[in-house]
Amino acid sequence: MNQSAGNHRAGPAIIIAVVVLLDRLTKWWIVAHLPAWDMYTIYPGVINIVHAENPGAAFGVLSEGHPALRAIVLVGISTTVLAFIARILWSAPRPTAPEPPLLRVSLALVFAGALGNLIDRVWRGTVTDFVQVFIGSYEFPAFNVADSAITMGAALLIAGLARVEILRRRGTA
Repeated sequence: MNQSAGNHRAGPAIIIAVVVLLDRLTKWWIVAHLPAWDMYTIYPGVINIVHAENPGAAFGVLSEGHPALRAIVLVGISTTVLAFIARILWSAPRPTAPEPPLLRVSLALVFAGALGNLIDRVWRGTVTDFVQVFIGSYEFPAFNVADSAITMGAALLIAGLARVEILRRRGTA
């Protein structure tokens, strides 16, 4: 393996390791110290720490489905997404078209978040969520570090792709 091929893998690997570690530690702390469905108010009407267990996907989708089918679907989708992203992150870069660093960071964040939640699904059958945010009377579904990483990664990916498209249209990409 040449030097540049190894270097392009180190950054995403570090991001993934840090996010998964933070995700595991925060979920462990919540499970160990806050009874299920209990709440600790950080800032009234704005943010709470809760202990929610989500058997479904994002926003509780599929949480009412048959447990075995739900597990197969959610673990299958997560595994497929992880395999797809891993192939992009760990394949050798093409010398003629190197990926922008933002692409690698965004994919590493999505990978780390998907892996963090997959670990919960496989080991516990549910995903531990613990951050509850309100904007006025609207309550966001509870989320965790892995969910935050997926959201940030997706936002960065969209921003990066939009930037590439803008540069392409200007003729500077």
